[in-house]
Amino acid sequence: MKRLILGAALAALTACAQPATLPKGPIAAGPGITITAVPVPLNPQDAAQDRIGDFVYAGGLVLSSDQTSRFHGLSDLRVTRDGKLTSISDEGDLLETRVLRDKAGRLVGLGAATLTVLTGPDGKPLQGKKEADSEGLAVLPNGDRLVSFEAIDRILLYPAKGGAARVVPSPVGANFPSNGGMEALALDPAVGPDGYITAGEDSGETWTCRLSAACVKGPTLEKPVEFGVVAVDPLPGGNTAWLFRAWDPVRGSRITLKILGPQGEVARMDIAKPLTVDNIEGVSAVPNKDGSTRFYLLSDDNFSNSQKTILLAFDWKPAKH
Repeated sequence: MKRLILGAALAALTACAQPATLPKGPIAAGPGITITAVPVPLNPQDAAQDRIGDFVYAGGLVLSSDQTSRFHGLSDLRVTRDGKLTSISDEGDLLETRVLRDKAGRLVGLGAATLTVLTGPDGKPLQGKKEADSEGLAVLPNGDRLVSFEAIDRILLYPAKGGAARVVPSPVGANFPSNGGMEALALDPAVGPDGYITAGEDSGETWTCRLSAACVKGPTLEKPVEFGVVAVDPLPGGNTAWLFRAWDPVRGSRITLKILGPQGEVARMDIAKPLTVDNIEGVSAVPNKDGSTRFYLLSDDNFSNSQKTILLAFDWKPAKH
């Protein structure tokens, strides 16, 4: 999570929003929460807008839950072909639910959900923001989960069958700045069956890693200095989706989704006001039956009343040449 600096400026980010008041007092995380999903248009000022370039809007939701004070800060997500959604928060929680679609395939809601606490290698719940700042998520074919952390920069593997988490390879000597570490994390099958990719948020440096080998430095992503690398998801055919995020008190949140191939940029989508946007930090790409790709984008509300948890869906199909 890139913390949005300060008081009045932070309020300006979503001054026109009417967010719900967060529940007072601690409410324990636990299974069985209900998520309220309120539909949002792509452009609140133009109800007819249904796409951004080649990316077709497939629905969007503002998410909340009045059953726990911990349904906030969602930093990354993975969605499977059959609709299972897994997400992590930057205060060390794991969310599991399902995306719901209508007959046309548009995103309309989320199903029953569970919210549980991430633990450390000692089997105990992660304690405090510094230890629990989980930012990136990858799910291996066998169901094991990889989670990257900022503050204490590391990647932990959580076995699908249960048991203690363990530390796995992450970039050595990267010297990530405070709050500028491994927000982006995803499987990278091109590296191997146990391969994954990560990047430095501020630097744009990338690494490919394996559970069975050390991380190898890759190319540095080109980006404007004000943008951070916040999420990644490789696509079939050799392309990779990278998500970049910027914020300032005048323009608010700005998001760029770039699809990069071996020869450079294949496609991009820019999201900024007046479009529906917030502090979007997570992306998950899911193949559709018609050959297009569904991109789910998720925002981190920073546990703030002035921001929202938003889940957006877009469909994209490569142009034919």
